Amino acid sequence: MSVRRTLTAVLATLTAAGLLTACGGSDAVEDVIGAEGQKDTGVNIGPDQNRIRGKKVDAVAAEVPAAIRERGTLRIGGSADSTPPLGFYATDDKTRIGVEIDLATLVADTLGLKPVFEQVSWENLFVGLDSSKFDAVLSNVTVTEERKEKYDFATYRLDNIAFEAKKGSGWKVNGPADVAGKTIAVASGTNQEKILVEWDEENVKAGRKPVEIKYFQNTTDYHIALQSGRIDAYFGPSPSANYHVASAGRSEVVGTLSGGGDAVQGKIAATTKKGSGLVEAYGAAIDHIIQDGSYAKVLKRWGLTDEAVEKSEINPPGLPKTEN
Repeated sequence: MSVRRTLTAVLATLTAAGLLTACGGSDAVEDVIGAEGQKDTGVNIGPDQNRIRGKKVDAVAAEVPAAIRERGTLRIGGSADSTPPLGFYATDDKTRIGVEIDLATLVADTLGLKPVFEQVSWENLFVGLDSSKFDAVLSNVTVTEERKEKYDFATYRLDNIAFEAKKGSGWKVNGPADVAGKTIAVASGTNQEKILVEWDEENVKAGRKPVEIKYFQNTTDYHIALQSGRIDAYFGPSPSANYHVASAGRSEVVGTLSGGGDAVQGKIAATTKKGSGLVEAYGAAIDHIIQDGSYAKVLKRWGLTDEAVEKSEINPPGLPKTEN
C-alpha cells in the first residue's frame, strides 16, 4: 500500500496520538524517531544519513555495458510515494532516505557508477524502463510472471506481509484459524486483502467464526485504531510493520507470510528493461554487498533483517498471473 502523505504530516499525526517521540542532535541535523523513553535507539530520519557506502569492484563493474560505464552514472528510478522505511523524505522534507536508496547506492558504488535518483509515480517507473530513461528501478518491485515478460530481475529482498498487533497481545498468526473471530484492518485492493478474504472464506466453511474486516483511509488511522483496541491487528506490508514496531514501540509483529501467499515466496528485485545487459551486473553487485556485510548493516538499520536473502537470483519464479 502506498502512503501519499508527507513525512511531516505522518509524524505530526503519530506524535499527537502519543505514538512517537523525536529528538534532534545538537551538532548536526540528525533526527531520531523511536519509542517513547528510548534514547539513541531509534531510526535516524534526518537528512544527514551517514549512509553506508561501498567501493568499486572491478570484476563486477566489468559486467556493466560499455556505454553506461563510459557515461559514469546509474540512473535509478524510485517511487515518489512516502513509504517508510522503503523510500520517504527526511525531516527537511526534501532529502530522500530509506532502505531502497541505501541499497541502490551500494549497488552503484560496487559498479563504480554515480547513482542518479529520480522519483516518479509508480506507473512511470515502468514507462521509464521501457523508454530507457532509467537503467534500473529499485522501488519495492515484486517479481511476477507477467512482469518477467518485459523486464529482467535481480532479487535483493523477500516480499513479505505481516500481522501487527498491540504489544503484549500474546497472539500468534500462523494460518486461517488464528484470525477466526478477530477484527483485522487491511488496505482495500491489496494482495493482503485477497489473502485475508480467502482465509475468512476457509474459516466460515470450517464452521469457525468469521473475520471482521475493517478499512481506514490512512496508515496512521490503522495504527491509532490498533492502540485504541478497535482492531486486533493490521495486516500490511512487512517493511512498514517492522518500521512502525521499531519507531513507536507499542506494537509487535505476530505473524509473517509471503506476499505471494501459499503460491510462491514473493521476492523484491532490481528491475531493468529486458535484454538491457544489466541484470547480471546487478546480481553480481548484490551478491558482493551480501558477502561483504554492508547489505546486512543496511537491513538492520531499517529493521528489515528478516527480509534478507542469501544471494541474488536472476529472474526467479514470480507471483503467478492473475486468472481473468
